[in-house]
Amino acid sequence: MDKIKILIVEDDKDWRRGLSSFLSAESDLEVVSQAENREEAMLAIKTKEIDVVLMDILLANSIEGIEITAEMSQQYGARIIMLTSLEEKEMMFSAFRAGALDYIIKSDFEKIPDSIRSAYKNQSPINAQAAEQIRTEFKRLKKLEQEYKVKEMRALITPAELEILNLIYQGKTQTQISDSLVVSIRTVKNHVSNILRKLELTSSKEAAEKAKEMGLF
Repeated sequence: MDKIKILIVEDDKDWRRGLSSFLSAESDLEVVSQAENREEAMLAIKTKEIDVVLMDILLANSIEGIEITAEMSQQYGARIIMLTSLEEKEMMFSAFRAGALDYIIKSDFEKIPDSIRSAYKNQSPINAQAAEQIRTEFKRLKKLEQEYKVKEMRALITPAELEILNLIYQGKTQTQISDSLVVSIRTVKNHVSNILRKLELTSSKEAAEKAKEMGLF
């Protein structure tokens, strides 16, 4: 059986030695090359047959591992798994944007063999810890997006128009709105027309429902 050929990029010699020994115990895995900096890593990917790369994010006290990952991924289509002690969401997103297939915290090293096998088969599921961080970040971004839309709508709709939308949502007719606000029907119609133009809608009920959904009243 052909073994999966692995390149380890790691500047901590002790960790690199320990990881290599750990992986060598797996019958289908083989560490064929090791590197501790960008030059050695790029030379290995160019000159050796490599199936999966295990890449430390921090090399020489910088996040050079992400830059190397982007380069290897773009130029050689390398299958790369990030290994790190860093759990920051921003770091995870940077790694995946660079082309990493998985992101494993070093303390979870026992997950590495299965992650290598999945990466080799191009079936890499993101590990549970990274997936949870990503879900949390997506929720945060969704909340920011919603807050921006509310702010944008508040800037478009005047207080008088918002009051009319609220009455429309309550099921009031334009005549009832006119009586309630003590304004002419023409004024109500002009406000509704302006609202629909600003929101690019054709129905005042739809505009009122949208305002309600966004928590404007």
